[in-house]
Amino acid sequence: MDAVSENELRASFVNCSRSEAKRMTLPAGLDALDWEPLDFLGWRDPRSPQRAYLVTPHRDGLVGLALRATGRSGLRPGSGLCNLCHSAHPAGDVSLLVAKRAGAAGRNDNTVGTYICSDLACSLYVRGLRPLTLTQPEPVGSPGRVERLRDRLAQFVDRALQDDDALGA
Repeated sequence: MDAVSENELRASFVNCSRSEAKRMTLPAGLDALDWEPLDFLGWRDPRSPQRAYLVTPHRDGLVGLALRATGRSGLRPGSGLCNLCHSAHPAGDVSLLVAKRAGAAGRNDNTVGTYICSDLACSLYVRGLRPLTLTQPEPVGSPGRVERLRDRLAQFVDRALQDDDALGA
């Protein structure tokens, strides 16, 4: 992912108002961030841990999604699998994150959701740049993992951008 400015980040959000994007807390250390290993920039809001944000190159532009965590994922026993990077984690380290859909669908409170690494560090996990605590179904750093992460990420973003007509509304 190429480096993105604060203004570009805020302007990329498709499922919240401009004033909400202006008020959001950006990730700490944005100026010093190593963008090269990132397929998307994801972060949790330190002032409101139920809020998360994801910004990714998509088609011919940059798309940002405001997300919210649901439920009490940290209280479940066992393990969980991130639907984006397919990394296995203790259950509390995977969260159901929900995005309000863009446009009229979102204004009608339609959402899409998926289970994602709670720290949104999928890009680092698939490249072996952040350690995993559970055994993985496929070795980290294998060539196909990055491409499959990108494909699943694009599918999730497409679902958030999907218009009402495509849903038969």
